[in-house]
Amino acid sequence: MTGDVSAGNASTKKVVIVGAGPAGIAAADALRAEGHAGEILIFGEERHAPYDRPPLSKQILAGTWLPEKAQLRSDDQLAAAEVSLHLSVKVASVDVEAHQVTLESGEQVAYDALILASGVTARELPFGHHLEGVHVMRTLDDALSLQINLETSQHLAVIGAGFLGAEVAAVARSLGKEVTMIDPLELPMQNVVGDEVGSMIADLHRHHGVNLELGHGVSSIEDSSGRATGVTLDDGRTVPADAALVAVGARPAVDWLRSSSVPLTAPNDPGAGGVRCDSSGRATDDVWAIGDVAAWWDPTQERYVRVEHRMTANEHARSCARDILGLTPTAPKSLPYFWSDQYDLKLRSFGFPSRQAGFHVIEGDLEDRRFVATYTDESDRIVGIIGAGMFKAMNWWRQQILDGQTLSDALSIKHSAENPA
Repeated sequence: MTGDVSAGNASTKKVVIVGAGPAGIAAADALRAEGHAGEILIFGEERHAPYDRPPLSKQILAGTWLPEKAQLRSDDQLAAAEVSLHLSVKVASVDVEAHQVTLESGEQVAYDALILASGVTARELPFGHHLEGVHVMRTLDDALSLQINLETSQHLAVIGAGFLGAEVAAVARSLGKEVTMIDPLELPMQNVVGDEVGSMIADLHRHHGVNLELGHGVSSIEDSSGRATGVTLDDGRTVPADAALVAVGARPAVDWLRSSSVPLTAPNDPGAGGVRCDSSGRATDDVWAIGDVAAWWDPTQERYVRVEHRMTANEHARSCARDILGLTPTAPKSLPYFWSDQYDLKLRSFGFPSRQAGFHVIEGDLEDRRFVATYTDESDRIVGIIGAGMFKAMNWWRQQILDGQTLSDALSIKHSAENPA
């Protein structure tokens, strides 16, 4: 059994990372960059070498990329960094007091510092997932399975009109498939981007021939001999589907932690069920959490915040690496960032857009799908931006969020810069 990571030379301690996705790899990179000379072990449940996830619903599904192109690190790169990667290995539990994790095989592995980077898992419906032709998409194998299914299927039902569902619908239409997109909300991506941008996205999908069944839930998935044949809506109508994607969100992968003393936020808390951490990512003695699974305390918002964005995971990794090594942690400073490619639309956003925020198109035009828009809180402070086709302008508005500007002040600054006296 090992001791407290603060004892002795922190740079020689043994660090175990649970999760071989982008966050786990970023943690290993950060540890080496900060001078850690000790052992680093990464355990990943999947059989594939670490890979990037955004291409799954785009290039991988469309077949324009081979899976290898999404790979984050080669075996040679990991070997050069002296990182020991263990794939197809599930960590079953952690004993915080004993400083060890137990693998599903029963093997126990000691650690001096433990980094939880287990990410999230796809939410499922309470029915239908045993049927052939019903898919989720979270892993590379998920994407490849749907890709193979679409080769012989003609009708795809996409259950969920969020980012993932909208992107998959666009790819399936580009492959010539008949697509129905279903969601209980009235517009695609509505809770995140709001009504105005949601309407623009709905029009885009209709233009490309997607059948939108919005404002409807799903009551069942029909089948014949164990294979999906259709999706029945909450009004009793059934839409044909020989393939179905369930894209109804994700939940933090924390079930394996419930028997431990690692603190978790409640599912309905702002941290949305993640590992509860302080503002440096520390969850409990010698245990840190990063990336999608982690709910860090945000002193500016005075609440736990869990953000599913790659840039946040990278900053978490750097901060935790420094904390583990006894250095001053670096508080995450970047804004959450997302992008979504649908047909010829390349949508980008910084900050915290939401349906509840004030929405203002400040450059360009939504109808042209070339615009920049801001989201503001009740005090007129800019909390998020979204745009397409005007990325240089977006960078300027991104800085206004970082500077804490109100929309009126930002517009005044911009006007003065463009019209000097």
